[in-house]
Amino acid sequence: MHLEYITLGAYFILLIVIGVVFARFNNNLSDFVRGGARATWWMVGTSMLMAGISAFTFTGNASAIYEAGPSAIIIYGANILGFMMGATFLGRWWRQSRAHTSGDLVRARFGLGAEQTFVVTGVILNPLQAAIQLWALAVFVGAVFGIRVDWMIIVIGLITLAYSTTGGMWGVMATDVIQGVIMYGMTMLMGVLCIMDVGGVSAFIENYQAMVAEGSFTFVKEEGQFANDRYTGLWILMAFIMQIISQIHLGAANKYLASKDGNTASKASWFCMVLMALGVAVWFIPPMVARFLYADEVMAMAVGDPATTSYAVVAKHVLPNGLLGVMIAAMFSATMSSMDWGLNTTTGILVNNFILPIRRWMGKAKLSDLFQLRLCRTITVILGLLIISMSIGLSNQTRFAMFDSYMVLSSVLAVPLTLPLVVGIFIRKMPGWYYFVMLGGGLTLSIYTVMDERLNGNFWALQERSFVVVLGALLALLIAWPWRHKRSAEDLDRETELWKRTATPVDFEKEVGGSLDGAQARITGNLILVTAGLLAAFLLVPNTLGDRFVILCLVGFVAACGSWLRFVEGRKE
Repeated sequence: MHLEYITLGAYFILLIVIGVVFARFNNNLSDFVRGGARATWWMVGTSMLMAGISAFTFTGNASAIYEAGPSAIIIYGANILGFMMGATFLGRWWRQSRAHTSGDLVRARFGLGAEQTFVVTGVILNPLQAAIQLWALAVFVGAVFGIRVDWMIIVIGLITLAYSTTGGMWGVMATDVIQGVIMYGMTMLMGVLCIMDVGGVSAFIENYQAMVAEGSFTFVKEEGQFANDRYTGLWILMAFIMQIISQIHLGAANKYLASKDGNTASKASWFCMVLMALGVAVWFIPPMVARFLYADEVMAMAVGDPATTSYAVVAKHVLPNGLLGVMIAAMFSATMSSMDWGLNTTTGILVNNFILPIRRWMGKAKLSDLFQLRLCRTITVILGLLIISMSIGLSNQTRFAMFDSYMVLSSVLAVPLTLPLVVGIFIRKMPGWYYFVMLGGGLTLSIYTVMDERLNGNFWALQERSFVVVLGALLALLIAWPWRHKRSAEDLDRETELWKRTATPVDFEKEVGGSLDGAQARITGNLILVTAGLLAAFLLVPNTLGDRFVILCLVGFVAACGSWLRFVEGRKE
């Protein structure tokens, strides 16, 4: 166990070093919140992947896979579709909008009122979502190490806060790449080792078919088979809709704004889509194998929802000596990348779309670039401490299971807030004030379901609540449709200008300039090669020849990624 602590300690130091190294890339607000729009496709694509998953993938979602088989994978199917849409047109549009933050896009499409609503709700909801993800990671690590969850939350949160504050978006993206290489290598390795542990592909299929025949692993479940009618046809449909909304709404545009141009954004999304598809193929093999072979051990874990530890349990059985700490570091990677992205984007929106406009409205002098950087870092610290506090509070409650907490948050609040931001992309004749029409329709029924449950005791399942919320927003849109032509000339000009910009390719040399392609590749590649060297030290740990070969495969994968960046991409200028 001491080796695992040493591994995590070295990993933490590496993350802090990355933040310090990339701090010199930050000279102004644009650099801090979107990397100055100079990031390459591989950096943006990997960062998008890491921002789209968290330890929740290996705890809360793994719990759903452990219990019900492939039903919850529909969520990742929505992710893949979202990245495909980003690759074909959305990513290009959003980068070509020339926005600094997603708040800029919301203002350009819907107006100032919608922008400020987006800012205020984002400052509330984004930290809460990050807190749930941090809670998920702490549960996983606590189950392995036997450490109190609240202490794990504090340590993980402070480390993430440290490199996010120093490095800004550059630090976030660079750590995401390094964390992504570690996470991807370890989870691919876990998938292969679990297949071997169960007896090979044929044995895995036999066990899977037995669970299907039993009824636990059928894709669509019968009503009443699981609590709250989870995994039924309606549940699957609404889970897919909620996830695709979260992937493609205007507020999700931040992940593309760091790209050099529209082509880079498109290429990054294709890259991310492929990585996500390959990942889904193996990420959920371990919890299924845990169900096949280690069900008694999983259910004996002393946590509120034992199934959330299924990934940790099987990892302890299949990994060679020394790699358990690396597996935990990979789980750190998944959640820290989501938390750091949320910290940075929320900070950017708060500064760029709230604080600075208020100063301009008050007639205050423009802040210097240095002061804006200091302001961003101060707000990042405040938000980080808020996330840590909220996560500790969540870990001490027993009302919601981890998986349900995330999905309830999405259905009650996120769906009515973001659905207008999706519809407004595809229905260009929709006036800006329709944002509040749809928001009002969705929130009205969302509040009704909550009050009906509290006052009358009528339970609303996740899928029922989210269906009603979506229906309310769309019904409000239809009712208001006859008045769609009622918009001011100012609003029409603003929206016309937005669509004109999104159709105009970015000329990087003229509009941005100062390419950092080679520098970001060389620095990141060098850091990954250092990571490979540290992993190679595990070859000295007592293990069988077969286990040493497993470690060597991981070292080779990490070294290959680092070498490609250092010696191929690093030569580009």
